[in-house]
Amino acid sequence: MFTPPEVQESGFQPSDRPITVDNVAANSKLAELAKAQHPRILATYGGEYSDPKLERMVAKVVGSLTVVSANPTQTYRITILNSPNVNAFALPGGYLYVTRGLLALANDSAELAAVIAHEMGHVTANHGLQRQQLEAEEGLATKVVSDVLGDSPTAKAALIRGKLRLAQFSRNQELEADAIGIKSIGEAGYDPYAAGRFLQSMSAYTDFRSISGATDASLDFLATHPNTPQRIDLAQRHARQFGAPGVGTRDRDSFLAGIDGLLYGDTPEEGYVRGQTFLHPGLGVSFTVPDGFIIDNTAAAVTATGPGDMAIRFDGVSIDKDRALTDYIRSGWVAGLDETSVRQETINGNEAATAHAGADGWQFDIAVIRAGGQVYRLLTAAPSASTTLDPVARSVSGSFRILSAAEKAALKPLHIRVVTVQAGQTMGSLSAQMVGVDRKLDLFRVLNAMSPGASVSAGDKVKIVTDK
Repeated sequence: MFTPPEVQESGFQPSDRPITVDNVAANSKLAELAKAQHPRILATYGGEYSDPKLERMVAKVVGSLTVVSANPTQTYRITILNSPNVNAFALPGGYLYVTRGLLALANDSAELAAVIAHEMGHVTANHGLQRQQLEAEEGLATKVVSDVLGDSPTAKAALIRGKLRLAQFSRNQELEADAIGIKSIGEAGYDPYAAGRFLQSMSAYTDFRSISGATDASLDFLATHPNTPQRIDLAQRHARQFGAPGVGTRDRDSFLAGIDGLLYGDTPEEGYVRGQTFLHPGLGVSFTVPDGFIIDNTAAAVTATGPGDMAIRFDGVSIDKDRALTDYIRSGWVAGLDETSVRQETINGNEAATAHAGADGWQFDIAVIRAGGQVYRLLTAAPSASTTLDPVARSVSGSFRILSAAEKAALKPLHIRVVTVQAGQTMGSLSAQMVGVDRKLDLFRVLNAMSPGASVSAGDKVKIVTDK
């Protein structure tokens, strides 16, 4: 999310009370800001996810929270974002956002209510503007890290420092929003312990992702929401004000019915990550990264990070069909290009050109490939002292190939499916039914908030990931 430049120039201050979308007509600066941010958020998080059944379920939760909120007349605009990242946030003006990735991780309406009430608490306490301004300051660093070529690599350290500063800045605000949110869900009749429960699920998800690395962590909830045992303990203490565990409703069946069939992971339009391989049925191409690399698939590009601070970026460019690829490499878009390294090649039957470059303590390998009437770029970056750039780059570019018609037809999107446990089934047998994901049993436990020692019983409802 980026704050428009005119916001800093105008120097306005946040209102002392929340502002509804209805106030836009009255030239409310905060509501105008939120309205301006909306298309940027959609672009960052893959657009809106449209599913009427799911939208009704989320709207029901928001409606129950609105009745007990500090401002029951507030109007909320709810957007489900088409992103596998786990996130939720709110903007001044009553704009609420929740990703389908978060909906896949939650296990009942009370947990969803806890997340939404927390974000509504930020709006009530007018935290949003301050955080957006800080996020805007870090935006450039985020872009630099993802772009690998042509920008300063020192931004990687700046990004890490910025994330720590964001978390530190927002800690008291997060705790304040927790208190507001837990009070809201308790008063709305939901299980107030759901807040601590979902924080624990987030922690388990983070641990799982740190090994599997399926998404861009900077777009996730925990990037700006510090998650500590202390915070979980505080959430449980707030919940105890409503009674002992067991108080309130979870409304689990209604929630699971809402998310049954939810798209999981990558969208067909952006292609699929399957283990170490990226496959795009629409473009009809595929490539594989070495073991130890983690692929992150976004609308703008596919990136992968690996050992020794190595990074890979894959994208497409528009080039005239008669233009030589070697001429394109020399056209000025590569910083620090070694002109003598430019080579014309053939990769798996496709016209290609490769080159090397160096800048600011980094070395780069560039491979440009023409396939199926399109031109693709594979850019690999490593620190100047690294000795593994060439073998990694050759492995990745050498794996680039055109998919067969049968391979394209076999690629299907993944979905969350809610199944009822049958007699004799175990976590192992249920997780074995999952397709298209790695570490099936671990993911099954994370999605269903089950500890390693937990077990399932006949009649239980659980979530699995499948292409059916």
